[in-house]
This record gives sequence, structure tokens and C-alpha cells, in this order.
Amino acid sequence: MRAFHGQMSDNQPIRRTLAEKQKQLRDLRETLASMKSHTAPALRESVQKRIRQLESEVTAAPALKAADRRGTQAAPGGTDRPRTPRRRPERSI
Repeated sequence: MRAFHGQMSDNQPIRRTLAEKQKQLRDLRETLASMKSHTAPALRESVQKRIRQLESEVTAAPALKAADRRGTQAAPGGTDRPRTPRRRPERSI
């Protein structure tokens, strides 16, 4: 069975908001602090690597957000809200 475009199995990275990244960063720091001394070094290194990646993304986020605000145009129709699907009319039998 083939996947359709945009399906989660397309092996695409999960996009997270700045708040989600900050929460994940806090959680990973707590996890690293609570690791025992006998924790596998590879696991400790992978958590530290992810922390460094998130820190760089979080520090770069305000600059990206400011650049995005300048380049963003309003959506057609004058609203910035996401479109919602239309409901189908109920059929009577």
C-alpha cells in the first residue's frame, strides 16, 4: 500500500513550535540531570547532542521569526486563520 503525500510515514521531520522546543529542551535537561552514573555513555552523549541542537534552534528562532514577519503576506481573503473543511449537508432518506 502506498503512502499519500504528507502522510506521517513519509520520513519527514516533525515540525515543532518554539514553545514545544523549549519544553523539550527543559525535559531533556531534567533527563540528563537525573541520569545515573552507570548510564550508557552513548545514551548520555545522544541526549547531550539533542540538547545542543535544540539550544541552537531556540537561539536562532527569534531571528527567524523577525525575518518571517517581514516577508509574510496576508492570506487571500483578508484573514490569517487556517481554513476549516466544509461540512457536507446531511442527506435525508
